[in-house]
Amino acid sequence: MAISAWSAWWFLPFVLPLCFYVAFTDLREMRITNQAVGALVVEFALVGLIALPFDEYLWRFAQLGIVLVITIILNAVGAMGAGDSKFIAAAAPYLAVGDTQIIIALYTASLLAAFSAHRLAKHSALHRMAPHWISWNQGKKFPMGFALGGTLAFYLILGAIFGS
Repeated sequence: MAISAWSAWWFLPFVLPLCFYVAFTDLREMRITNQAVGALVVEFALVGLIALPFDEYLWRFAQLGIVLVITIILNAVGAMGAGDSKFIAAAAPYLAVGDTQIIIALYTASLLAAFSAHRLAKHSALHRMAPHWISWNQGKKFPMGFALGGTLAFYLILGAIFGS
């Protein structure tokens, strides 16, 4: 993997709770909060100074801006929700460009697993454990934060184990 194990280990304890929080709030409320997205950016700004060489740190911040512009456009044309757009942009600095294929594969697997788990739970007795969750009654809409949070979490876990 292109991400270093060093940087993945530094990021993991700070990012993992936010990934769980994003997945949970998107399942419960069908929204990714600005506070979670802001915390993700602030954590990168602080921890990234320790976890990455300075030139790479600056490039990763540029990734945030580039991805934010792209996802805002996708949101404007209705391809994704605003919270999803903000989360993807805030997560971009944590990802090494050299791992693009791995990230796509992880996202695909995470999306399939999250979608299947959500739909199975929705149509089983499991949904009674959290009957107030808005995501149960959204028709074809799906809480993408569930898959996006999982993707970032699994990427950093794999980076910590198999990183360069």
